[in-house]
Amino acid sequence: MTKKKSSFWTFIFSLLPGAAEMYMGFMKMGVSLMGLFFGLFIVGGFFGQSIFVLADIVVWFYAFFHAHNLRAMDDEEFYALEDDYLFHLDGSGKEFWNKMTVSRYRKLAAVVLILIGISILWNNLLDLIWYILPGFMHDFVYVLSYRIPQTVLGIAIIVAGVWMIRGKKRELLDEDEKEDEEDGRETDDTNA
Repeated sequence: MTKKKSSFWTFIFSLLPGAAEMYMGFMKMGVSLMGLFFGLFIVGGFFGQSIFVLADIVVWFYAFFHAHNLRAMDDEEFYALEDDYLFHLDGSGKEFWNKMTVSRYRKLAAVVLILIGISILWNNLLDLIWYILPGFMHDFVYVLSYRIPQTVLGIAIIVAGVWMIRGKKRELLDEDEKEDEEDGRETDDTNA
């Protein structure tokens, strides 16, 4: 059974993702948060991608506030809370992947993975080109390598914005059609 702990030590341990949860007795929650935090850190370092640093910052803030929200629960809620993996690392993760493959987030996850892969290939290709090209072309390649990803990202953001607007427009049109159908049914019912 977990017991509420000192708020001072909870704060100190909350500075390291997952440690405060472990301190309060929620080992599975703590391990999953700590594993995610350091896993993203290792993957980001290995691939040299700063996007993983951004994800790590989000995980750090989540873990920090999660620990303080656990500490702020009243005694009844706190003692009733079960320790469970946040990401179901206990073998039931198959359900998550099955849902992910059929959900609407599948395409988004695929696009994110493709973009990360392209970014990794781009950086490795530039490193290779850097050694092949003569010295006077280094400045040109540096500027080009800086501007192309920014341009592609800008275009991707514009396309995503247009796609979102079109989706919202379709939703509004569908709602109008449903309202028109319902209005038509009501007038048919009153005429009968």
